[in-house]
Amino acid sequence: MNPVEQTELSQMDSIGEKAEQIFEGALQEFLVHGYAGTSMDRVASSAGVSKATVYNHFGDKEGLFIALVKRLAQKKYYILVESQKAELMQAEPKIVLRQLANTILDHSMQDQEYLAFIRLVIGESGRFPELAKTFVHNLGKPGIQVLTEYLTNQRYITIGDPEAMARVIIGTLAHYVLLQEILQGKEIVPMERDRIINTLVDLIIPQPTPDT
Repeated sequence: MNPVEQTELSQMDSIGEKAEQIFEGALQEFLVHGYAGTSMDRVASSAGVSKATVYNHFGDKEGLFIALVKRLAQKKYYILVESQKAELMQAEPKIVLRQLANTILDHSMQDQEYLAFIRLVIGESGRFPELAKTFVHNLGKPGIQVLTEYLTNQRYITIGDPEAMARVIIGTLAHYVLLQEILQGKEIVPMERDRIINTLVDLIIPQPTPDT
């Protein structure tokens, strides 16, 4: 590698490190103060960088928030889907659906910071719809596409509308997380996760009925 390439690589690494600092600082500020209550001054102070550095990277507060939403959504999508996509595509449908459902629920319900961020996105979606759209585009849409692809290509099960079924699966799991954790309903309308997962699996892969 020549000196010019080394310099360019070093600059890219430096930019990445600064952006990561800003993301970490911004996340904490947005979670504590909300979108409207967070200023670029607060973000810069929390991140340990100058305000000019924040503006140079993201332009303005909306640009920063959109970039943060995109980063968190892509990171969560990779953990939930992309990291195990190749393995899941080769497994039996029962195993795939059960493992995917448990992975989604584990990583959603045990990550309190992620749950807090979901509350923030929902809370700000009325005033700033583009923020919510960014989240859906980077997490909801890819998840639906991958599951639709799997259901379409799975020869052991027959589904008339794979995309609709993919939305039923993801919507059911999202509703479970919303009701149990985000809306604090687990003591009001409690339900074991296995009941939800078993019902989904039975819906997609009906149990054989004994011969009469």
